[in-house]
Formats: sequence, structure tokens, C-alpha cells
Amino acid sequence: MDIRIDGISHCYGGVEVLRDISLDVSNGQIVCVVGPSGCGKSTLLRLIGGLEKPGSGQVLQMGDPPVGSLNPLTYIFQDFALLPWRTVAGNVSLVLEDHGIGAAAAQKIIDDVLMRTNLSDFSEALPKQLSGGMKQRVAIARALAVNPALLLMDEPLSALDSQTRELLMDDLIALWTRQPFTAIYVTHNLGEAVRLGHRVVVLSRRPGCVREIVDIDKPLSERAFGDADLEAPQKHLWQLMREEARAADAELVNG
Repeated sequence: MDIRIDGISHCYGGVEVLRDISLDVSNGQIVCVVGPSGCGKSTLLRLIGGLEKPGSGQVLQMGDPPVGSLNPLTYIFQDFALLPWRTVAGNVSLVLEDHGIGAAAAQKIIDDVLMRTNLSDFSEALPKQLSGGMKQRVAIARALAVNPALLLMDEPLSALDSQTRELLMDDLIALWTRQPFTAIYVTHNLGEAVRLGHRVVVLSRRPGCVREIVDIDKPLSERAFGDADLEAPQKHLWQLMREEARAADAELVNG
């Protein structure tokens, strides 16, 4: 399923947050969204996911979701959003419980996503027993369990230390290589954007509009930590953002 974002604009009260955002996301593609603080990245994700209605414009779903998709649009947040009294397997099973799936079929799905996220040995662990990186793996496994057409990822690695972020980026690339998925990935980290994105959308400072869309040509499966081929696009992204990031930071500080 492809996604078309057609002329979205949005205001909160009298504050214009987004202006005339248009973007196509092709099936099997990861599109990263970057921009200065306060430019509307997370707002855009909420509008795409239907959590809010845009002031103008529309989000179109083009084509059919994957066979067996239980929830076409699924979020992954930075705070994991795990239920502390449920085990790893229990947190994953939560998203299956209202879909009328039999116990055996549900267990097969749970076993599959835990295997794909390297969590099979931790199925009975509680969240308090897990590291931050493991908790985010559970959140990813839970999202994959509903076989979504589109993953909406709101700074999913920002709460993790740098080593754990690198490991999770390796994991996401391995997951995509094994079974490509479609995602819109909001991040403030340009290293993440060029490592994970097939395309990177650069938003201007508020009101956020599309400044440029940068294609990252190197195959996702061939990208790795310290990849010299990613230095040039990352530098280009920073050149696009630097002055606006400085101005946005001053706006936030000065109120």
C-alpha cells in the first residue's frame, strides 16, 4: 500500500504549524522526516495516523494493505508504551486480542515476531527486567504482530544510548532486509536518517513545509556504522538545516 500526503496544512489555535505538505511514500520504503525543533514533525505523523484531522489537505491510502493486516497504520513511540505487569509475550499478544484470532494462530504470530526481533528467549520476562533497547524491541515486535501497511515511528531510538541506538538500527535494517516494510520515521538525528531512510524529507522551521527531499541511493542492506558513503548526504542535510535549527532554538529559548 502506498501513502499520498496531499497538501496538508494545520494550525493550533492561531499558530500555523504545517503548511502545504505533499509527499508520496511507496510500498516497502522507509521515509525519514527531519527538521528543526518545533517544525511539526510529530504533528505530521499524528495527522497521517488519523489521531488528528488536518486543517486542510488529505492523507490517501493507495492500494490494499498486506494480506492478513490487522491494523493498517501502527505506531512505535520513543517511550515503549509497554504494560509493566505483562510479560514480553503478553505485551505482544495485547494487539491481537480484539481481532478474534484463535489461541494457536495468535501464538504462531507471537513466536514469529519474537524470533524476528531476537526476543524468543525473553518471552516470559517482564519489562522491568529488560534494558531500554530490549523494551524497544518488544515495541517493534508488537507493531509487527498486526502486519501493518505502514509503521509510524516517532523518534523511536531517541531515549536510548548511542551504542544501543546503533544495535537497534542494525536490527531494523535486518528486519527490513528479511521482510521489507513501509515506514515514516521521524527523528532529530541525521545519522539515523541517512542510515535508515530510502528518502529523507527536510522540513523548514515553523510553519513546517518541505524544503527538500534527499534520496539515499545506497541499498539499505549495505549500510553500516561509520559508512563513508553516508557522510556526504548527512553533511548536506545539516547544511540545509543549520541556520533554521539555530533560529528555531532561539525561538524556543526566548518563548
